[in-house]
Amino acid sequence: MGRVTARRPVVRVGLDSVTTRPDTLAVEEPLEVRVGGRAFAVTMRTPGHDVELAHGFLVGEGVVRRPEDVLAARYCAGTDDTGANTYNVLDVALAPHVPPPDASLERSTYTTSSCGVCGKASLDAVRVATTYDIAGDRVTVDADVLAGLPDELRRAQQAFDRTGGVHAAGLFTPDGQLLCAREDVGRHNAVDKVVGWALLQGRLPLRGCVLQVSGRASFELVQKAALAGAPVLSAVSAPSSLAADLAEEVGMTLAGFVRGGTFNLYSGAARVRAPANTPAAAEPSSPSG
Repeated sequence: MGRVTARRPVVRVGLDSVTTRPDTLAVEEPLEVRVGGRAFAVTMRTPGHDVELAHGFLVGEGVVRRPEDVLAARYCAGTDDTGANTYNVLDVALAPHVPPPDASLERSTYTTSSCGVCGKASLDAVRVATTYDIAGDRVTVDADVLAGLPDELRRAQQAFDRTGGVHAAGLFTPDGQLLCAREDVGRHNAVDKVVGWALLQGRLPLRGCVLQVSGRASFELVQKAALAGAPVLSAVSAPSSLAADLAEEVGMTLAGFVRGGTFNLYSGAARVRAPANTPAAAEPSSPSG
């Protein structure tokens, strides 16, 4: 299997010294996802939990929804100069009742580690509708619990400790219990790995859960969270305008700049319970917006 980290010599330049020393880097390698033997997409990812990644990716594309939608996922062709398997090609076999992906969903180019929607053949294919009633999810989360999730996720980031170069996503209960954490050089891959884990565990939709991410909340991450049925998405950094629009449209609670004990709520503020002694600055919105 591929390595999560790699060692490389670097030249360290200081104010009064120049030294050579080894450094630990996060590994980034391509993963080609095939569906029924046909190339579907290539994503740049950190090796590890590839089966979860492929499952979560297909959930995010609206191709599968339940564990029984996938018959098998196995590594196939792909060898290095020595003839050894690179474990960089994964073929997913769909169940007979699952239609193959629409051609409009196929990626015409590879997906970089910073972009989860690059190469879509059609702009219409970007906005995939969720079938889950996210607005109807009545889960609530205490503000202090939500504010503490980045620290809880950070404690689970072993690859980040060694490299400082990977993102993370974590699935939490409303009281802050960590259910699953995954790391990857790609923000969207980390989320796909968590969603894939949930699918394989029979936990979709993610009713009553909070999805915490280590970076910003882009449109693609809100869409992935929506297609997994997550009612709350919390991000350490900023959301985009389109991400906030989509969260409001589907009835998702979207929190941004969750750090240092404070955060902003961009939609679904009614799900977050503020401390009793905190005066409200404005009327909270309904879970649907």
